[in-house]
Order: sequence, then C-alpha cells, then structure tokens
Amino acid sequence: MSNLELPKVSVIIPARNEEKFIEKCIESFLTCDYPKELIEVIVVDGMSEDGTRKIVRELSERDIRVLLVNNEKKITPVAMNLGVKASKGEYIFFSGAHSEMRSDYISKCIRHALETGADNVGGIMKTEPRISSAVGIAISKVLSSPLGVGGAKFRTGVAKPIEVDTVPFGCYKREVFERIGYFNEKLVRNQDIEFNLRLKRAGGRIILFPDIELIYYSRSTYKELCKNSFGNGYWVIMGAKHASIPFSPRHMVPFLFVLYLVLGSTLSLVGVLPSALFLGTIILYLIVVISSSLSIARLVRNWKVFFASVLTFMTLHISYGMGSMAGLFSLMGRREGI
Repeated sequence: MSNLELPKVSVIIPARNEEKFIEKCIESFLTCDYPKELIEVIVVDGMSEDGTRKIVRELSERDIRVLLVNNEKKITPVAMNLGVKASKGEYIFFSGAHSEMRSDYISKCIRHALETGADNVGGIMKTEPRISSAVGIAISKVLSSPLGVGGAKFRTGVAKPIEVDTVPFGCYKREVFERIGYFNEKLVRNQDIEFNLRLKRAGGRIILFPDIELIYYSRSTYKELCKNSFGNGYWVIMGAKHASIPFSPRHMVPFLFVLYLVLGSTLSLVGVLPSALFLGTIILYLIVVISSSLSIARLVRNWKVFFASVLTFMTLHISYGMGSMAGLFSLMGRREGI
C-alpha cells in the first residue's frame, strides 16, 4: 500500500505532571516507521505544574506535528474527548504518558484495522517497572499474570488474533465517535472500559493482535499500587451511577473476594460458617499466591522478588476490592468520594 492510500492518524496523549516520561512517549510516535506526514501527536495537558508543558511546547516548536491542548478540568475522559475533537486523523490512537510504542506499532494497527474492518484494534501490553527494585519488578510481573489481572488478555497475552471486550488505549476509526458518541466525562476512571463495552453493544468489533506490542511503565511502590487499584475498584462500582454497562463481570472478582473476607470472618466467629471452611479458603488463596510468586521469582532469578510478589498480589486484590466496596457505599449514599 502506497503512502497515498494510507490514512492520516492522530495520537492523543492525556497527561499531567509527566515530565519524566512525556518526551520519550512523544518521540516514540514521531520516529516510528509510519509516514511522517500522516501523523499528528496531540498532548492534552491537565495544567501540569512541573516541566511537562515546557517540554511539549519545545517539541511543538521543533515539529509542527505536535500540538498542545489545555485540559482545564484535569479529568482523563475530558482530555480524551478534547483530543478527539482537535484531531484530524481518519484513525485515532490513544496513549498514556507512561507508555512507549514500538516503531511498527502504528503501521501494524492500521494494517490490521484496514484488513479486518475492525472498529478498534490493539495489542499486547508489555509491563515494565519504572524503578528496577524488587518491588518494582514484582508489580510489573504481577500486572502481567493471570492471577493478578484475571481475564485481561491484553496483559497476559494471546497466541492468535481474538475479539475482546477491550484493548489498551486502542486504534479507533473516527466514525466510531460519530456513531456512539464520546467518552463518558462523568467516569473519572475506567472510561475506556465503558466506551468499549458501549461500542461492542452497538455491534462494533474490537480485536486484539499478538504481533502488536506496546510498553507500559507500571507503578513501583506499594503505596502507588494501592492508591491506583483502590481508585480503579471504586470507579468500577461508581460507574453504575453514570453508565448502564460500566464494567465486565470479571471486574467484580476482587470485590467478591473482599466481601467474603469480611462476611466470612464475621460468620465464622458467630458459628454460622465453619471456621475450618473459612480458614481453608484463605489457606488455598495463599497457596495459589505463593505458587505464582515462586514462578515469578524463578523467571527473574531474584528471590527478593518472591516476597515482594506475595505482598503485591495481596495489595492488588484487597485494595481493588476495598475500593469497590467503598464505591458501593458511595453509590448507596449517592455521593462520590474519589
């Protein structure tokens, strides 16, 4: 296919206070193997207070393909919608500032999108630690494991192209936004999950391809992981206030786990639930966590990562589930706390 036949693409990067990552992220698109004249990169900045805006301005002065758009509301779905409205591409890509795309990322996405006619295509997210500490490595590996992220195939990988309910960031046909609307700006988080579920419900096709890869730099401390997971779990439930289908059933597993811990411990104390059954369930969970952590430690050949992985699994599951529980209380009380 000649350059004249290829579509123009727009890359939208929501960002706020990302001076450590933003330049590398933008450059990964500007230097890719897709025709340079067919790419524009739109950074939608949430009024950053560090050097992010200065970096983007300097890049835009050197390269007219880079555009800075202000996001005064500082909310991710608002940034995504502002980017779409400012874009000119026939296909629209989204990227996180903590992501880095391989040189063939855009070209492969466009090729697969044109060949299949899919409304949204994406690839496998290779999770790397921001900091190469034992905790940072453990978090990156847990976020790539089935026990850590369940049925999120874009994290665990697939052997062949497969239709899914969501892909990371995504490469969308522009007409998708004309057909089903924009991202729900009331969903502070998980707006991409809700958007993709809405797209599927409208008959759209979302395909995950194993030959497409992107790199995502994960959080590298327990505090960061806990805060992010809690917020994600919270908005899985609170999303029900603003959308008819805000999540998939698999997103409820951590909530059910934490609910079992709370109710199970209470019921076992009063004798309604046999203590042996409750403790047996907890022991089984710990055995699975330890087994998965051993596999990770063997893979990276670092036994410090084993202990970090055990704690990471528990932090991820419990903080996400507690966030969902907090979201349920807020939903019942009709208020939003995060």
